[in-house]
Amino acid sequence: MGRLAWGVGSRAVSRSVHRVDGGGRVEHRTSPARQPDPGHERRTKGPAPPPPPSWRNWLIFLGVALTILLLLRPSMNGTTPTTLTYSQFLDDDRGDKVQTATIDATGGVTGDLKDGTKYRSQIPVALQDNTVAPLLDEHHVQVTGQGPASATVVSVILSLLPLLLFVGLFIFLGRRAGRQLAGGLGALTGSRAKLYDAEKPTTRFSDVAGYEGAKQEVAEVVDFLKHPNRYSKAGAIGPKGVLMVGPPGTGKTLMARAVAGEAGVPFFSVTGSSFIEIFVGVGASRVRDLFAEARKRAPAIVFIDEIDAIGARRGGAIVSNDEREQTLNQLLAEMDGFDPAAGVVVMAATNRPETLDPALLRPGQFDRQVEIPLPNLKERAAILAVHAKGKKLGPDADLVVVARGTPGFSGADLANLLNEAAIVA
Repeated sequence: MGRLAWGVGSRAVSRSVHRVDGGGRVEHRTSPARQPDPGHERRTKGPAPPPPPSWRNWLIFLGVALTILLLLRPSMNGTTPTTLTYSQFLDDDRGDKVQTATIDATGGVTGDLKDGTKYRSQIPVALQDNTVAPLLDEHHVQVTGQGPASATVVSVILSLLPLLLFVGLFIFLGRRAGRQLAGGLGALTGSRAKLYDAEKPTTRFSDVAGYEGAKQEVAEVVDFLKHPNRYSKAGAIGPKGVLMVGPPGTGKTLMARAVAGEAGVPFFSVTGSSFIEIFVGVGASRVRDLFAEARKRAPAIVFIDEIDAIGARRGGAIVSNDEREQTLNQLLAEMDGFDPAAGVVVMAATNRPETLDPALLRPGQFDRQVEIPLPNLKERAAILAVHAKGKKLGPDADLVVVARGTPGFSGADLANLLNEAAIVA
């Protein structure tokens, strides 16, 4: 069975991995980088299921159908009456063709002819003709008088219902189109609070190899989140912000999660670049949403990785970035407005502290700075031991020797070294 071995040089170890077989021959192997399969997710998930029908679509359909029904209602009541002129009405009356007549206050006449035909006519009120009544009586026509129609609430609603339905349908469709347009822009400008990792991490300080000095410095934050009353009784204000400074890959995010895990509080994680968008004001809105959610879940930790993306030093008008500066101003305002008893601590990480705006580093903002440097020999050995768990090592593999040969390696470099060795082996 082969074993893993690392060639140790005078200053650093090679990242290549060798296999030593039983005959003492050394086989050098390299493994090509594995490229992610972009179609794997589509193949495993399959086609997306069709969206369920919306109840609003049914309401629209019923509204249109009801409107059409109301518009066609007069024609469905029966045969349309035949319109007679006043002269025709008199002739039919003299000819004994009229069966019934209903006269309203405006002179309108409706009724039935003796052949079953419905008719309607209009008596000119201006003529003040007094011959109609005797004529109807002479031919034994059943005459009914109808007073002025009183407009009831129901009749008014029924008369206006088609118009109201049309107006309501127009407003509804307009609002839905507006929401769809706003939704398209919302994909670019909306809040990304849903992307934040709001949970209680299980990471502990014991999972962070080395960095005992940094652990002691951030232990104050853990104590403040666990026992805030202890500080308030003493008249002290707990830390508002902790800035972790160090090269890439040294475990700044892991340290922040360990602080949240030790304190048992929710952990909101976001990168500084995710606040910035092409529209001015979006970043400030996202900052407000993030801190509003953190206050709801307090005590909590807000962790901003790569804070230099929004916290860079503000320049003159020629080189200024309005969106970034508004986002930075909102971040400063949120941290200034913290209630000391709220129990919200902001932690941030950067590998370029010299580019940060001085307003971020003043007391009351990120007034605690914790150095997370590259690990020393002892810390490298501890990091290698953590990442070697679950990996098969050769009987003569000495992690201390590997640690001596890897000066300048970060924790991420050491983890990658062991992972590559496991892949090749």
